Amino acid sequence: MSSEITLRQVLLQQATSAYDLTGRLFARVVDADLSWKPGSGGNWMTIGQLLMHCSRFACGLAIQGFVTGDWGAAEDAGQSEADAAAQVPPATSLPAVESVSQAQALLAEDRRLTLRWLAEVDESALLSTAVPAPWGGPELSLFQQLELMIAHLVQHKGQLFYYLKLMGKDVNTADLWGA
Repeated sequence: MSSEITLRQVLLQQATSAYDLTGRLFARVVDADLSWKPGSGGNWMTIGQLLMHCSRFACGLAIQGFVTGDWGAAEDAGQSEADAAAQVPPATSLPAVESVSQAQALLAEDRRLTLRWLAEVDESALLSTAVPAPWGGPELSLFQQLELMIAHLVQHKGQLFYYLKLMGKDVNTADLWGA
């Protein structure tokens, strides 16, 4: 007899996979790579900035905010979508990690934060509670907001994968999706 899979379990599985694969890609970076960014186009993060974003801003803190409702100083209830979009800083102003080992430690901390709040979220609230994001957009179910934060990490994991490809690093589909 098979047991029923809960939405919380789905989120935990998605997050675990995202962090596992992101960590594997972090391991492909060396400190000398941290200042690299694509040569064409504009407003690209460096690898150091991307590692910082993945490990501090892409998932854990937002999941904590959605689960607890406490956004700290990040919340501005009167903010419109246009105001939120105007506040997106240029890549040049984003913080960067100082080393790959710092990025790996921050990613491990973010993973613990994410898994803690996903494990503690009230299963019944996942579909019955609609919550707004402080940066704008429509109110969505708590499940959808949490899933979007995991997808945010996955998106930036993909960005790192393509950065590594552009640098000539030996990465393949298994590095992006797992093997």
